Amino acid sequence: MVSAEAVWDALAEIPDPEIPVISLVDLGVIQSVDVGERVHVRFTPTFLGCPALEVMKHALEEKIAELGAEPEIEVVLDDSWSTDRITAVGREKLRAAGFAPPAPREATAPRLVQLQTDAFRCPYCGSTETKLENIFGPTPCRSLRYCTSCRQPFEQFKTI
Repeated sequence: MVSAEAVWDALAEIPDPEIPVISLVDLGVIQSVDVGERVHVRFTPTFLGCPALEVMKHALEEKIAELGAEPEIEVVLDDSWSTDRITAVGREKLRAAGFAPPAPREATAPRLVQLQTDAFRCPYCGSTETKLENIFGPTPCRSLRYCTSCRQPFEQFKTI
């Protein structure tokens, strides 16, 4: 019988299909792992219409099967994912890859004025002299920013 710790370690090897520098575990989409007759994994996609949902589910099933266990994957859609679930290790991996990690979520949703402020650090030089270029990035959870110090464009994770 496989241990829950071994399952968590194996799942930590699965890269996010859209941003492969971060694992599904570090992204915070894995809610729980229960080991019994089967290995039951509960996970919540980053957003309801996530096109990578089946890819992630298949990757989880394959990784658990590699451990010699029978997978049971439950996609949880009634508990929305939040950027607060990204681990500290995941945030550092995002920053190292040129993504500005999201700020901690506040009690209220972010407003356009908040997104336009210069409180966002450039992942390349660390400057807060950045500006919003486009609120709409390549995915619903990212916007495009520009650092006026080092003149690098970068993606900013929106706080969700």
